[in-house]
Amino acid sequence: MAENKTQPTDRPVSEFLDAVDHPVRRADGWALHDLMHDVTGQPAVMWGPSMVGFGRYHYRYASGREGDALAVGFSPRKTNLALYGLTIAPGAEELLATLGPHKRGAACLYVTKLSAVDTDVLSELVRIGYHHMTTVEHTA
Repeated sequence: MAENKTQPTDRPVSEFLDAVDHPVRRADGWALHDLMHDVTGQPAVMWGPSMVGFGRYHYRYASGREGDALAVGFSPRKTNLALYGLTIAPGAEELLATLGPHKRGAACLYVTKLSAVDTDVLSELVRIGYHHMTTVEHTA
């Protein structure tokens, strides 16, 4: 079976975040780094070339495919901040309704800038998302 493309790397997170071109996106990246670290208690790790992750979980599908993935994380993209692991925990829907302007993808949450969302709600989404991904949804 093929190995996952997105794996943890040894690249320093600080090097990645400091290299983000857009100044607001760079500042938001550092703010998300601090928020997710504070909430999860986990160190930041680069996953692939552009994802900053906190904690990990092991998944195993009925097909036999299995691997590891970041529990929660983010990527400061050119047009938005992509947030991972925050949309499927019980209670997430209610919190998302009060977060502020955002869009959703299949497994991602997108915000344009942190100043437009409620960071207390975001912190709670990180807390429940991290807990869910590491203890409920997927366990080794």
